[in-house]
Amino acid sequence: MTAVARTDVETALRGYLDPYLEQDLLTARCVQQIQIEGGQVTVDVMLGFPAAGYRAALEATLRERLLALPGVAAVTVHIDSKVVAHEVQKGLRPLTGVKNIIAVASGKGGVGKSTTAVNLALALHAEGARVGLLDADIYGPSQPRMLGTVQKPESRDGKSLEPVVRHGLQAMSIGYLIDEDTPMVWRGPMVTQALEQLLRDTRWQDLDYLIIDLPPGTGDTQLTLAQKVPVSGAIIVTTPQDIALLDARKGLKMFEKVEVPVLGIVENMSIHICSNCGHEEHIFGAGGGQRMAAEYAVPFLGALPLDIRIREETDNGQPTVAAEPDSRIAGLYRDIARRAAARLSLQARNYSHKFPSIVIQNT
Repeated sequence: MTAVARTDVETALRGYLDPYLEQDLLTARCVQQIQIEGGQVTVDVMLGFPAAGYRAALEATLRERLLALPGVAAVTVHIDSKVVAHEVQKGLRPLTGVKNIIAVASGKGGVGKSTTAVNLALALHAEGARVGLLDADIYGPSQPRMLGTVQKPESRDGKSLEPVVRHGLQAMSIGYLIDEDTPMVWRGPMVTQALEQLLRDTRWQDLDYLIIDLPPGTGDTQLTLAQKVPVSGAIIVTTPQDIALLDARKGLKMFEKVEVPVLGIVENMSIHICSNCGHEEHIFGAGGGQRMAAEYAVPFLGALPLDIRIREETDNGQPTVAAEPDSRIAGLYRDIARRAAARLSLQARNYSHKFPSIVIQNT
């Protein structure tokens, strides 16, 4: 039997371009170990993003490629995932109990940003991550309704708040602290202070990702958040129409100015599928999100349809990924979530948690 060379195994692995990392697993430093014993090849892969829905397909693909090599009689592929903390803006440290904060933003309202944010959070959870969701819209909190819970958060020490757990997510919103019909008649400084308190006074428990559903626009609240909150990356949500893209560009530029990497663009309401006849129509135009991604050299994470079920399920407190986890639409959200998390996994890591705290005492 022909001896199996390590270089042949590495060449076979380099020949597979991972669809989420957009590079081969060796270049992405995901291959931890290659063992060759006679005709037996064992490969250990550690992905930097949650991939429960992708793991089996990746294992099968790598096994097939390696079995095609001369001299290979058996192949074992071990695939696991480990999410680590990544770099944030200069001068800021990661939040206690949170490895990565991802901001979901839009330049304008009405593009389905909050619906996208809650479903992406649920998608990351479905892929195997520990996920939290912060509703940063003080004036118009919507996540309590979307998550189907209005319970008051507990405070065990009288100083901090316990997150409200729903559908496996740790969530916090001003909507949990006030009545649904109560308007927040506050000026900008009060809003930003309340937002910072919600973020920092919540006892987040060992999160891989905290998704922040930002209010629409690029005003004082958004800018303050982008400057003071340790954000690892941002996702821009838009619709294909030109007026939405104009404002989405402003949101993208805001994150560039504060040095927050944009993980990619999501095009919501990309196509309408008639529930009666199945006719497909681009109501808001076609390809706008892809063109914007190409223009600014950022990833296009995916497109989502204008579907009545998304609206109905979210209004009923059962977002699509939770209500229909095996549906095609839930699959789209999970695919987008994997792409965003994979993009983040390629960024520089944050090692500040390994540095000792220096305390000066007078003795």
